[in-house]
Amino acid sequence: MSEPDWKIFTRAELELAEESRANGNEGRARVCARRAAGHVAKEYLQRQGINFNTDSALERLRYLETYPELSSAEMEIVHHFLVHTTPEHNLPIEADLILDVHLLINVLLDEPLD
Repeated sequence: MSEPDWKIFTRAELELAEESRANGNEGRARVCARRAAGHVAKEYLQRQGINFNTDSALERLRYLETYPELSSAEMEIVHHFLVHTTPEHNLPIEADLILDVHLLINVLLDEPLD
C-alpha cells in the first residue's frame, strides 16, 4: 500500500524546514513549514468533501482559517501561518511554525505523519 501524497509532500517540506533552521535560515524554514501546512490543509478540506482547487498553500490556509468547523484553538494555529513578518523578516508573534505543522496534523487529521 502506497503512502498518501499529503504525507510525502508534508514530510519533504518539514525536512527542508528543519534543514533550513539548522543552517540558520529561519525565513526559509517558515516558508517550508507554510507549504507543509498547505498540504495538511488540502488533505483536511478534501476529507471534508471540499476540493479547494489551488496550488497556493497560503490560499488554502486563508480559506481554512475561515472554515466554520474549526475550533478557536485550531483557527489560532492556522493563523500563525498567515502572520506577516516584520520589516526585519521576523514573526511578530511567539510561534514555531514547524511545531505548528505537527499540531495541525494532530488536531485536523488525527493521523501520525510517520
